[in-house]
Amino acid sequence: MKIDGNEIEKKAMEAFHAGNRAEGLRIQEEFASLFREEYKEKDHCPCKKACRYHGNCKECVAIHRAHREHVPNCMRPMLNEKIQLLSQLTEHTISFEISPPKEV
Repeated sequence: MKIDGNEIEKKAMEAFHAGNRAEGLRIQEEFASLFREEYKEKDHCPCKKACRYHGNCKECVAIHRAHREHVPNCMRPMLNEKIQLLSQLTEHTISFEISPPKEV
């Protein structure tokens, strides 16, 4: 099962955006049900860092929400994709104004 960019969940969002909340929730539950079954025994965490909270999304997200310094590694590709789209508006000139921290 592909999680990132999942076609079922994309259809759920289409229903939500079309104003059909009930259908969106039904389709979303289809995705969630498939996810629960598929990953009952498998690792679903895409994070490559060795971490005590690997695969424990609830605690990982709570920790990141609490310190509010950065987002979990698994969310970075999705956010970077959105930021890249915004950056196109200024011909990516933001790249001249930022530099990654030493640990990256």
